[in-house]
Amino acid sequence: MTDLSGRFLSFTLHGATWVLWLLIALSVASVSIMLERLWYFRTHHVARTALAAEMRRLLRQTAAGFTDLERVPQPSELAAAVEGAKAHERLRLERHLAFLATLGSNGPFIGLFGTVLGIIKAFHDLAAGGAGGAGASTVMAGISEALVATAVGLMVAIPAVVAFNYFNRRIRVRMTELEWMAHLASLDVRSSFGGSGYSLEGGA
Repeated sequence: MTDLSGRFLSFTLHGATWVLWLLIALSVASVSIMLERLWYFRTHHVARTALAAEMRRLLRQTAAGFTDLERVPQPSELAAAVEGAKAHERLRLERHLAFLATLGSNGPFIGLFGTVLGIIKAFHDLAAGGAGGAGASTVMAGISEALVATAVGLMVAIPAVVAFNYFNRRIRVRMTELEWMAHLASLDVRSSFGGSGYSLEGGA
């Protein structure tokens, strides 16, 4: 156990520098995701014709016994295609957002971990240098440097949380629009079969 404690102590004495570099790397990844998602939402729009084509593709994959659209799909098949198309679009919209949510939740803890490592190193330096004025100055400088890790952790986490909430709101708006698009696309699919009086809920 003593040997294990010694190894852990030698690890902690590296201080918080590597934690700061980790936070910087995470921050770069976070900003990259934010820019990519902004570009995606700005340039990507679902057209009714594209959604209808996606529904036809899903109908070919999921409808039992029909590989070509030679018959009118059943209401349950069409409803399943609508839900599948919406789920596929939601996956595209939510891409990489889990990273922002995780970073927003855990960024402060990573920074706090770096602060704890820095404080351990500072007190170890104080013990090694004695209790004089120079030793006290060393430990205070070490603690002040260690607290930087907590500040950086918060600086990384806060924008990630803000961006995650913003994109979630954009997704809710987009999914509301998609609901209406799906309704119109279902009409396109039904009209391609010459169907009438046909609803997603079933029945003719």
